[in-house]
Amino acid sequence: MDKDRHNFGENRRHSHSHLHHLLENKVSADHGHDELSLHMHHHDKELSYCPLFKGLSQGEHDQFLDRNVKEVLTYKKGETIVLQGEPIRSVMLLVQGSVRTEMITMEGNVLNIDILEAVIPLAPAFIYGAKKSYPVDVIAAEPCVFLKISKDAWLNEMAGNKQLLTNFLTMNADLTFFLTNKLQMISLKSLRKKLATFFLEKTTVEQDSFTLKRSRTQLAEYFGVQRQSLARSLKEMEDDGIILLKGRTVKVLDRNRLIRE
Repeated sequence: MDKDRHNFGENRRHSHSHLHHLLENKVSADHGHDELSLHMHHHDKELSYCPLFKGLSQGEHDQFLDRNVKEVLTYKKGETIVLQGEPIRSVMLLVQGSVRTEMITMEGNVLNIDILEAVIPLAPAFIYGAKKSYPVDVIAAEPCVFLKISKDAWLNEMAGNKQLLTNFLTMNADLTFFLTNKLQMISLKSLRKKLATFFLEKTTVEQDSFTLKRSRTQLAEYFGVQRQSLARSLKEMEDDGIILLKGRTVKVLDRNRLIRE
């Protein structure tokens, strides 16, 4: 989805002056001039990259927001936004900041699922499901801003706009693909195999490097291993000439070796 968001930003950008004022007033009222409000001007165009709005004209985009955004919610770093099993009562659209998602297993262990960055709705594939509940805990990884939109209003909008419906279905398909890969990775017994799968997902033949969103500690939690085990496996893969590490940048040197791991 990062690639789609990037392409969309290049192909069609939207102005958000009306929404910017809405967010600015809300943030100023709740937080004054704290870290969140200082980021307002840097992020006020981020909605341009939301894959949900891909292909919409400027007028369709702005009218959608004007009709449906009734509430703006802000969260500080570390705050819990929703809990696993909590009913999904509204569409929660993350427009600023990032969140981490976690799941409690049957054994009571915490499984780190992913880090989500704006702009994206929470649990889109579960909003209209029979159970209608969040499958994971969602915690603010940094100060966040959400737009709260009625589920009925969102459904009515999609019923009247084929492009919006197509975008929503595409996002859900991408999410299903991600979860399938996540399950496959969890089932792998070797940490090196898990790392290889992870690096292959994050790169292509043409784009052989990427920047990690997580710290080494967070990455270890993501794979469910000790930090020392992660460090050892990364060092082994680097010594074998498979990858090159520089800070949070990972460069794949031998893609064939990764595939054979």
